[in-house]
Amino acid sequence: MDTVSEKLIVTAADGGKFECHVAKPGKKATAAIVVIQEIFGITSWLKNTADWLASNGYVAIVPDLFWRMEPNLNLNDRDDKDLNKAFGLYGQFDQNQGIEDLKQVVSTVAAMPEANGKVGCMGYCLGGLMTYLMACRSNVDCSVSYYGGGIDEKLAESGKIKKPILLHLPGEDKFITKDKQAKIKAALGSNSLVTIHTYEGMDHAFARVGGEHYDKANAELANGRSIEFFKAHL
Repeated sequence: MDTVSEKLIVTAADGGKFECHVAKPGKKATAAIVVIQEIFGITSWLKNTADWLASNGYVAIVPDLFWRMEPNLNLNDRDDKDLNKAFGLYGQFDQNQGIEDLKQVVSTVAAMPEANGKVGCMGYCLGGLMTYLMACRSNVDCSVSYYGGGIDEKLAESGKIKKPILLHLPGEDKFITKDKQAKIKAALGSNSLVTIHTYEGMDHAFARVGGEHYDKANAELANGRSIEFFKAHL
């Protein structure tokens, strides 16, 4: 399926404006999916991810999450200088303000004529945490979180989850360690709205093409599950 890329400007609640990368299918979309970045900005891999979602019939929107600190970032996770910069920005990032910005994105794209009014979220790493928080704090129709670091610290909010959420957890994630994953599963495992898949032997960011820990077979398994989840709930 042919896809079309364009930019979308969203107005934040405090009046600031920020940019989103958008990928659209060549026909009317079935729904919209907000793709939430890692700590590296809107990378070519994320744009490819948006194209992949568009090829499956969705309008995919990738917001610039770090726009308040440094807009239009595109950092290389294999470069030590870029990696240090990314972690520095991660430390400065205001998650609560980021959620408010993402809510503005959701309300904007829900009204897009190309889609059907339903909106899902999907995020990686920091974006995986933000996806979980959006499931707790917003009205998104469903959510898919890839290895969201810090979810174990936000489990007190899990009672606010009202729509389905899928979590992809790598069994050997060096950031989301086994004890943290155990906490997540203990808190969320009995919630019928939560689906958790564990990928044994996988490390953090196993789904990022070109990344140090990329694993094609497990990435394709996770991505297939994500698409089926979106088909079921959007």
